[in-house]
This record gives sequence, structure tokens and C-alpha cells, in this order.
Amino acid sequence: MKNKKHLLTYLMIFLLAAGELFAGGGNRQGTAGATELMIPVGARGIALGGASMLGINGVDAIYWNPANLARGEHGFEATFSHMTYLADIGVEYGAFGVNLGEFGTLGLAIKSLDIGDIDKTTIINPDGTGQTFAPQYMVLGVTYSKMLSDRVSFGVTANYVSETIDLVENTGFSFDIGVTYKSLGSIEGLSLAIAMKNLGSDMQFDGSGLYIPADAQSTSRGQSNYKIEAATFSLPTTLDIGLGYEYDIDEMNALQVNGVFTNHNYFEDEYKVGVEYGFDNLLFLRGGYTITPELDSDYQVYGLTAGVGLNYDMDGMALRVDYAFRDVDLPGQSENHAISLSVGF
Repeated sequence: MKNKKHLLTYLMIFLLAAGELFAGGGNRQGTAGATELMIPVGARGIALGGASMLGINGVDAIYWNPANLARGEHGFEATFSHMTYLADIGVEYGAFGVNLGEFGTLGLAIKSLDIGDIDKTTIINPDGTGQTFAPQYMVLGVTYSKMLSDRVSFGVTANYVSETIDLVENTGFSFDIGVTYKSLGSIEGLSLAIAMKNLGSDMQFDGSGLYIPADAQSTSRGQSNYKIEAATFSLPTTLDIGLGYEYDIDEMNALQVNGVFTNHNYFEDEYKVGVEYGFDNLLFLRGGYTITPELDSDYQVYGLTAGVGLNYDMDGMALRVDYAFRDVDLPGQSENHAISLSVGF
């Protein structure tokens, strides 16, 4: 009973916070920054169409729902993934988690974007100066997760966000908070999860690249350097609510079905569904889809997702390889591909 009261308290906090953060969010569509926080990682979660708040446990769950980090089956886990993203951008991700017993589970994750070199241009040289620069985008996160009971888990992630574009940079912090409740309504296999992601204060670019030479009209001292004040921008905060069901067909076959509702503070609401079939805890087939009902079909960028996974246990160490495909509907853009390698012991 005490644990149930705790759960209700957490849920009420989430709902109250969501009401404050998302009121009038539709008026801010397209105004958020630091959108690298929204780029998914991990081939398994991507293959499920982002409906990954439930069923994915351990270190693979850090991005989707930090509450599930504590549900990992191993004392130590690590994962590494690569995804080909839009405009030939590479998304690199690595994370590890350590179970510290009654204290809980700690995790560390880093995500970076490999954008490549971009030609420098100026007003005088719009076709390029012959120089290049390479933007650097990175998210470094520390996660704490704990099982509050055999059914309820809680987790929080603190992210350090860094963006550098030539001579300007921007840093800030964001937070993810999640709660997972398994065996909902005493129904075995039915689970509920709630997470609020990318909570944080506004961010702003700064640096020497914002200084420009200009003549002040009110003085006669000649040309001087003046700083352009960059506008502040909000983080892409989301509220995710997920419902999932795991069903063991028999000793060799299992099925998992997940649904997630995502409310954005800068975009239309999304409905995600993902299905995973597992054979003998060895071979996994996955598929998913995201629906945005209030968005015109011409602006639906991502379509069907699919993937496959192999899980192999050997002498106490688990090795897993996952692959994901995500359809992209943009001119001149091809589909996204992701591959992940995970180990646990």
C-alpha cells in the first residue's frame, strides 16, 4: 500500500508539471533548440518506432525511459550504436550502467553528431572562402535509477548539452525523469510508464563569432566591433505516456506490444506503436510506426520502422546485436539505418 501511495504521488507530480509546461505549447511550434536531444539512439528502440518506454531495460533504456535502467539483468552493461541520420549526419552513441545493489543503478551516456566539414561563406565570398569548419554537438548524461518495489522503478537523467558552430558556442543542462509500473491492475505483463524529458532552462549562443565590424551612426570614431545578441531558445520538452503488454506464447515464443503518446511543447502530438516478436530469447523481429494526426501528410517525415536482433548468452556474458531501418520521406534523403552492439555480465 505504501508503494502504491508513492506511485500516485509521482504520477500527480508529473501531471501537475505537464500542465504548467505544456499549456499553450502549440503557440511555440518550431521555436525549440537543442533538437539533438530528440534524435533517437539504439537500434532496438528505433525499430519499435520510438514506442520504447516499456520492454527495453538496462542501459539500452537510458534515452527512452531512465526508470528502466534499474531493471537490467546484469551487474554491468554497455552499449554502442551508430546511425546514419539526415543529410549524411552520423549519430554516435555509447553508454554503460553499473548495478550498485540497494543504492540503485548508475549510468553514463554520451551522444555526438558527426556533421563533417562545412565551407565558410561571407557576404563578400558567398561561394566560400576556401576555409571550412566542423560543428560539434554533444550530449553527456548521468543517470540514477532505482527499484522502489518489485513493480515500481524510478529514474532521473541529468544531461550536459554542448553545441559549437565555428566561433560561437552554447551550453546548458536538461533533465529526464521517468516512472515505470509493471503488472498494472495486477495483470501480469501489463505495464505503464510516464516520462518527462528535456526539462531545463532556456539556452543562448555566445562567442567571438557574434562580433561584427560596423559604423555607429551616433559617433564619429569610425568602424568598431559590435556584438550581435543571439536570441534565447527553449528546450524540446516532451511528456511521454506508455502502455505495454508482454505475452509469453509458450516457452519458445514471446510477443511484446507497446503504445506511446508523446506531447511536445514545440510540435504536434505523436502516437507511436511498436511490436516485437522473440524466439527462444535468441532472435527478435521488430516493427513500428508513428502517427501525427494533426499534421498534414506532406509533413510526415518518418514512416515505417523495422529491425532485427540477435541475443547470445555465453558463460554469464550476454552479447546482443541489433539493426534498425527507418523510412524517411524528404526530398533527396534516404532512409535511416542504425546498428547497436551491447554486452552485459
